[in-house]
Amino acid sequence: MTAQLPPIVVFDLDDTLAPSKTELPGPIVRALGELLSRTQVCVISGGQFGQFRKQVIAPLEEFGVTHLDQLHLMPACGTQYYRHVDGQWSRVYLEALTDDEKTRAKASLERCARRLGLWESHTWGAPIEDRDSQITFSALGQEAPVNAKRSWDPTGEKKLALREAVAAELPDLEVRAGGSTSVDITRVGRDKSFGMEKLMESTGLSKEDLLFYGDRLDVHGNDYPVKAMGVPCLAVRDWQDTVAKLEELLGAEPVA
Repeated sequence: MTAQLPPIVVFDLDDTLAPSKTELPGPIVRALGELLSRTQVCVISGGQFGQFRKQVIAPLEEFGVTHLDQLHLMPACGTQYYRHVDGQWSRVYLEALTDDEKTRAKASLERCARRLGLWESHTWGAPIEDRDSQITFSALGQEAPVNAKRSWDPTGEKKLALREAVAAELPDLEVRAGGSTSVDITRVGRDKSFGMEKLMESTGLSKEDLLFYGDRLDVHGNDYPVKAMGVPCLAVRDWQDTVAKLEELLGAEPVA
């Protein structure tokens, strides 16, 4: 008997749907394809929309997934929002930082990272990225290999130390530990709970209508704000765990 699906299923991206900054694996694409044919889906992450194009949109389109009008994309923790309308991706809104906010965020990140010995001499891309509504520090650069990212800060202590140092300098902005090597800066209150509020506002749904999958639902994790606001959540270890839990949700034979 097919399980009852929630009106919308929400996913973190990196290490929930795919290894950090890589394309969705085939089993995830197939599972999302089936899910989209039966209910709405949202993906929310700290990455910018260009990263969503590479990681999410490209593999879905290559696989021929339909019902993309059922998909909600929320880059930069929901400070940006995109929908598929009339065959193309359209931005619903962008809450951009001011030039002053961006300048101060970038300067503080570099200053604090250098002071703490976290400014690496070798990176795969620029360590600081302007995502319009979010400034992100990625210690090894956005294109760093997954294994290098995982080994850089396995306990999360480096990210937390940098977050605390930058937050002390920027009390008017929100500074959060992000992905495996990253720290994100937005306006105050613009974490993933902000994105969920915007999603509910757009769809007319309530917290009870959502189901969120994330790999960092611990108190210091960037998915925790969703749990703290009362949205039903499922903790996952990696994309393989997500596939297994999606199979249960779909009430279908394994999609892998």
